[in-house]
Amino acid sequence: MPDTPQADVIVLFGGAGDLARRMLLPSLYFLDADGFLPDGFKVVATARGDMTRDEFLEMVKSDLTARPEGLDAAVWKRFAARTDYVAADATTEQGAAALKPHLEKAKAPIFYLALSPSLYGRVCVALAAAGLATDESRIVLEKPIGRDLETSRLINVSVGAVFDEERIFRIDHYLGKETVQNLIALRFANTLFEPLWNNLTVDHVQITVAETEGVGDRWPYYDEYGALRDMLQNHMLQLLCLVAMEPPADMEPDSVRNEKVKVLRSLRRFTRADVLNNSIRGQYTPGVVGGKQADGYEQERGQASNTETFVALRADIDNWRWAGVPFFLRTGKRLPERRTQIAIQFKGVPHSIFGGAAKDDLMANRLVIDLQPDEDIELLLMNKAPGLSHGGIRLQSLPLSLSLAKAYEGPGSRRRIAYERLLLDVIAGNSTLFVRRDEVEEAWRWVDGVADAWREAGLTPKPYAAGSWGPAGRLRAYRARGARLVRLISRCVRAGSAAWVRPPGADRGRAPCGRW
Repeated sequence: MPDTPQADVIVLFGGAGDLARRMLLPSLYFLDADGFLPDGFKVVATARGDMTRDEFLEMVKSDLTARPEGLDAAVWKRFAARTDYVAADATTEQGAAALKPHLEKAKAPIFYLALSPSLYGRVCVALAAAGLATDESRIVLEKPIGRDLETSRLINVSVGAVFDEERIFRIDHYLGKETVQNLIALRFANTLFEPLWNNLTVDHVQITVAETEGVGDRWPYYDEYGALRDMLQNHMLQLLCLVAMEPPADMEPDSVRNEKVKVLRSLRRFTRADVLNNSIRGQYTPGVVGGKQADGYEQERGQASNTETFVALRADIDNWRWAGVPFFLRTGKRLPERRTQIAIQFKGVPHSIFGGAAKDDLMANRLVIDLQPDEDIELLLMNKAPGLSHGGIRLQSLPLSLSLAKAYEGPGSRRRIAYERLLLDVIAGNSTLFVRRDEVEEAWRWVDGVADAWREAGLTPKPYAAGSWGPAGRLRAYRARGARLVRLISRCVRAGSAAWVRPPGADRGRAPCGRW
């Protein structure tokens, strides 16, 4: 938005909450440390908690000191001077009016709602009634934007009644990760990949978000949303869009977001038969994670529940580029390792010229993009194994790595918080990495179709032990043009390996993984 001025103050609603303390305030502190906050920029935190400014600053200082990076005294002095705290109920006009003295000189304030989405509309109405929602102000909304299409529309309407769409920044912190942005550079700044990025050369795509922790005391929220709505609707579909979208004309916000919306509109809708064959629901039971005993979801909740903590499904994109290429999506709680990964599995060579043992060595190329815990991009290529052997050459698969940690390691280097990039973009008024209203609603429309098909089919969560890779189950993976049926086993991953990656020697007619 070229006509958007640089912001001069950010108001953090829920400023004493978990998100603000763990992510937002540290991100603003690090932006200040690196010289990215504009001169005179103010940080105002507000919450219902009855704290003084000094008490709030002491809490923030303690949080920052406990971080691995430690606290720089000079930076803290500067950051504390620009930070304030207001105890108020921002859902009321009186509470919003309490912020006025802190915004008197502000020309382009940011209102960041680190609150329950159920409060978004009330806060916006209060800001308007107090005269704080100006033409230059902008508002940041945390996910989830509703729990289905209907509630999402209600939130969007209530916020849109006060703020124009170009002033609304719907945040998905995954889009602030360096490797996610690097995926855009990888695809559109290199001629190497674009000719191969289609159904002629790509066998399938796997997107995994695996978490080791359970739900714990977050169960009141989680029981309402489940894994489908909590993770797949936003984070995973955003990753899918970046993998599958067409090249935008430029990096302008609407150019990028238009292409993502086209992907969402091309996603094949689920039917009752589809969810029986192409989706798995699971819920963790007691088990062992990281060598420690872990409760099951129902033990944490205190009673029986039909909420899924694990989802695996096959998605199909019905367009010319991706017709016939399955996208396997999986997310779950209490899995053996914490890992977020995109794996682009290419097809094998059409004919092997290597005989003997070398023929069994041959593997298809694979591009593996790790987002967490380490950010890395690896391209697996076939190479001659060094040394001598009987019967000709032997082959081995070796990675070409674009590891951010290795490339930028050294004194003073640190791993950035994803929110730093996104907050900097909000300050500048750049909405490229934020989600537009029609994006949110298209994602909900598809996810609602999955939930409706589950309900129609009576598909309930299957149990899986905490510390395992999910419940026993099969996803059918149909090859293009009606070829033979193959199956995918949801729990086929091995610790430390790429999710659902085919084992060595698997023929190209099989699914990404399974019982062989």
